[in-house]
Amino acid sequence: MSVETPVLSSIAYLVPDLTDPAVRRRVIMLEAGGAKVLTAGFHRRPIATSDPKVFGLGTTADGAFAQRAVKVASWILKPVRLRDLVRDADIVIARNLEMLLLAWVALLGRSRVPLHYECLDVHRLMLGTGLASRCLRSLEQFLLKRVSRVIVSSPAFERNYFSVQYPGQANCLLIENRLVSLEGEGAMPNTAPMAAPPWIVGWFGMLRCRKSLTLLSEMAAASAGRIEVLISGRPSPAVFDDFEREVADLPGIRFGGEYTAADLPSLYEQVHFVWAIDFFEEGLNSSWLLPNRLYEGGAFNRPIIALAGLETARWLEARGAGLVLDNASDLRDRLVQLSPLEYEALVVAATEIPRSDLICDRETCRSLVSALAGRVAA
Repeated sequence: MSVETPVLSSIAYLVPDLTDPAVRRRVIMLEAGGAKVLTAGFHRRPIATSDPKVFGLGTTADGAFAQRAVKVASWILKPVRLRDLVRDADIVIARNLEMLLLAWVALLGRSRVPLHYECLDVHRLMLGTGLASRCLRSLEQFLLKRVSRVIVSSPAFERNYFSVQYPGQANCLLIENRLVSLEGEGAMPNTAPMAAPPWIVGWFGMLRCRKSLTLLSEMAAASAGRIEVLISGRPSPAVFDDFEREVADLPGIRFGGEYTAADLPSLYEQVHFVWAIDFFEEGLNSSWLLPNRLYEGGAFNRPIIALAGLETARWLEARGAGLVLDNASDLRDRLVQLSPLEYEALVVAATEIPRSDLICDRETCRSLVSALAGRVAA
């Protein structure tokens, strides 16, 4: 039975891609926490325009930074329309730097409205030494003066980026990408394949790492049928021209296409392990992030595959769980030699991760909205 939550705040949420499933997940959290939410942003796919709580700012393309800059500039020249978007909001959240700039313009003259900056990735451009990188950091530093809280999904973003680039200037609020479950379910359905080869590795979510595809496909091909890989999610067109065609003939690889939150149980019940290694921005953002699949896989009691020394591995090691590798290429030998008893021990370790570390419930959502409204410290 759903629980009605009284509206405590009105939030304008400005996002770079309305079609990103993570945006929908955040909106669900905010609404469950007692907020009325208007979501406005660009979109990389067509959107339904009939929802009065969703406002499209125009179409952009993945990886097309020049095009996105032009789109943002066009809205900066429409300050009245931007102000109309946030007119009724008593909290504004801006997801990523370009939306923070638009939020700043929209809130000129309304200094008492809290503005929160949601930074869930640190792009390599923000870490470079060239002119473009220095200009972007200068812009970010200027905008941080107006920001109440910086929402980060991993402590490494605060530790390795904000505390280094802007010491003492970013008041960070850690909100991990935990699986949202509002009706109080502590455990997820736990149907699993038989604890025996072929070991099936799941790679789910935003598919943007070509090196992961290469490693997984080579591993499956060289395993003599003892390892298979199930891939599902949204391939990045900036990385893969035609992902489905590219993987169609790879031995041991299955591509299930895109999925929704409702599909998660059926996805995870098909796999033994979850691939949580990412090389998209190797040594930078990929080393710091805590991916959605870490929490999803953990919630479904699946052992997570991670790379030693990175933030995902630190998270797992702190909880005595996961299959942590010194080198990603070691996975084939590790799985080929894996016994059913060893696998069952890994599953037991996964089940012992505290559910509150993996799942965001309604009370957590209320605490988030209260923190954003400044009613509680977090």
